[in-house]
Amino acid sequence: MVNHVLIIADIEGSSGCPDYAASAFMTASWPTACLAMTRDVQAVTTALFDAGVPRITIHDFHRTGYNLIPDLLDSRATLIQGYRRGSVPGIGNPDGADAVLFVGLHAASGTHGFLAHTLTSRIARLAVNGRPLAEVELFSAVLGPYGIRPLFFSGCPAACDQAREALPGITTFAMPKPTPRAPRKLHALRQTMARRAVAALENPVPPDPLWPRGSFHAEIRFRDGAAPARRIAARWHLKRVGNTILLDAATIEQLYADLIRICYLTPLVQAFLPFGMALYRVLGITGLAWVKHRLKTRRYHRRLVRFYR
Repeated sequence: MVNHVLIIADIEGSSGCPDYAASAFMTASWPTACLAMTRDVQAVTTALFDAGVPRITIHDFHRTGYNLIPDLLDSRATLIQGYRRGSVPGIGNPDGADAVLFVGLHAASGTHGFLAHTLTSRIARLAVNGRPLAEVELFSAVLGPYGIRPLFFSGCPAACDQAREALPGITTFAMPKPTPRAPRKLHALRQTMARRAVAALENPVPPDPLWPRGSFHAEIRFRDGAAPARRIAARWHLKRVGNTILLDAATIEQLYADLIRICYLTPLVQAFLPFGMALYRVLGITGLAWVKHRLKTRRYHRRLVRFYR
């Protein structure tokens, strides 16, 4: 019996993200993608509650962490927006969850999936111990020590293939790219995805919690050449070969922390991290308020809210 489900939601693998612009902050097509992402998560959440799951926590995990529209989600679920400090950076405290479901994620940097990247699109390829590392594997690994099993994943077909390879036994749902535009087909897609998510809870051979042991060697190749790699390597005293940073970590937790540092932080930002995270939350809240305003305009309300219902 699954008592507490953690849902990690992203936008690239959702039903309303046709291109990079739709995933970018405060673009003309971002509100539509936010609405579709919300509808996807809502379909899965309602199906899980109907199946008897007593507790669901949803983490909004794209860009600022403010993409899901709270008013359109099941009020029984706990929605966490913005990133948290704590035992699992970004997520914070897993708080007793015993299963994690990934909704709308993407493929790994350096692979051929839709908008494929790991943590940031500035990285052209991220390989660990010689193999591309997708976020589903990374997040599952840092949640594994808490006994949290990765049961379900949705995203583009390539992302689903990678999830099954990294996590044998995980249930997947391939969101086609581009997605159908007809409302009935979109509704059918979401309902099928929701049924797959519920079926994942009853999988007779579910994946065990992922907790990889041993040392980890990461090669992080930057998309824009040697200059950004040189700056980051100097900033954190790391090894570099051309446009690739070389990183060694003794544990998966150390690897995750180092990757976050490389992708998002500077020493100054790290020194004032609580203040910086508070400012970032203000940015996210402002962006989400803009999304809600756009969706309430006559043009969006008539054409899009009905379209993505």
